[in-house]
Amino acid sequence: MKSSVFFVQIISILGFVAAAPTPVVVPRGGVWADESIQAAAYLMTNEPSGNNIIVASLASNGQVTFKSAVSTRGRGAHVTGNNGPDPLMSQGSIETSATGQLLAAVNAGSSTVSLFSINPQDPTMISQIGEPVSSEGEFPVSLAINKKGDAVCVLNAGQVNGVNCFAVDKSLGLVRMNNTLRSLNLVADSGPSASAAHHVAFNDANDQLIATVVGTPGYLAIWDIQQDGSLSPNFTTVNPPSGGGGPFSLTAVPGTNAMVSADTVIGADVWDLDGVTSATTANQTAPGRSASVAISGQMVTCWSTFSNKTGNFYFVDAGAATVTEVNLSQNLTATVVNQYPQVAGSATLDVSIAAVGGNEFMYVIAGNTTSVDVLDLRAPGNATNVGSFNFGPIATSSGITVNAANVQGMATFVKA
Repeated sequence: MKSSVFFVQIISILGFVAAAPTPVVVPRGGVWADESIQAAAYLMTNEPSGNNIIVASLASNGQVTFKSAVSTRGRGAHVTGNNGPDPLMSQGSIETSATGQLLAAVNAGSSTVSLFSINPQDPTMISQIGEPVSSEGEFPVSLAINKKGDAVCVLNAGQVNGVNCFAVDKSLGLVRMNNTLRSLNLVADSGPSASAAHHVAFNDANDQLIATVVGTPGYLAIWDIQQDGSLSPNFTTVNPPSGGGGPFSLTAVPGTNAMVSADTVIGADVWDLDGVTSATTANQTAPGRSASVAISGQMVTCWSTFSNKTGNFYFVDAGAATVTEVNLSQNLTATVVNQYPQVAGSATLDVSIAAVGGNEFMYVIAGNTTSVDVLDLRAPGNATNVGSFNFGPIATSSGITVNAANVQGMATFVKA
């Protein structure tokens, strides 16, 4: 990611969370649960002294109420050489599975992965399963959970880099899967924490594991997933379409073998993977209908997500503090629909979308203000800002450290 994102001045923690009505609390299975809570959001403090997950409840009017902070029993970290926001230079550092009722988080400073169960009656209640496990690499920055919710893959982006996958055991936690530890064979920048890759994700069919890799240009590394869950010995290298150069995020295009990426060079990339040959180490250029998409005013567009309600994709730019909405036609032609400026200098980072009470909202970390910004996705091309919700007070009341430059990750869970 370009260093310009880190030129944003750190500003003071602002704002307060509105007081919520006292919930009706009922016991369930020995755990106290608030059954009125329909959805939750999770982000990481990513502190080197101890990583914590900050948990919030989500309301059907877009309000965010921070509830607690839960230790991952691991340590956070920050990329070497920069002290500003986006400390892991990644998307997907914390992920949830509705099917598996799970939450997974990376601990970049201790090179471990933590797994939690999510209480389906009250998703603000999470419980750690087993011990944090070694990522079997250095500086893990991103996670992917498959659709079945029974496998978690991690991307290591330090000097020992590559991917590794684990089976989910509801009692033991994460159990290493055979033949999934695969190297990217990169020589990362020197230093205790250096980012050689940004994001790992499954394609829509869950038969490929894909990572965005730093380079000149950056590229996709694609492993085929075998029936037993193992990965192909080698990966396919796919270079970006013309105009692209810095693929950062990965979001699957539903019902297709295509992905979109935020691209720090031009704005966004569309990857048609139907024409990609089986995994080899040979370089390929993004084939078929792949194309890069210029986003006006973009500085460092890094994060992406998809809305089921609007049918459009959204890209987040930390430098410009802007969310850009893009429509993708059936033939994968991309069109910029609208742009939504956020607070200048807020360093908008990780993003997640959740449908709560029939409404759909986007939740974006504003790193410099230790806040979560909320947009109401009421219709295509017509997102509106709901408000900004500060998580500084819950950190203070929980006795944990929050440094605006270290915060990373955003994931949501909606009660079935």
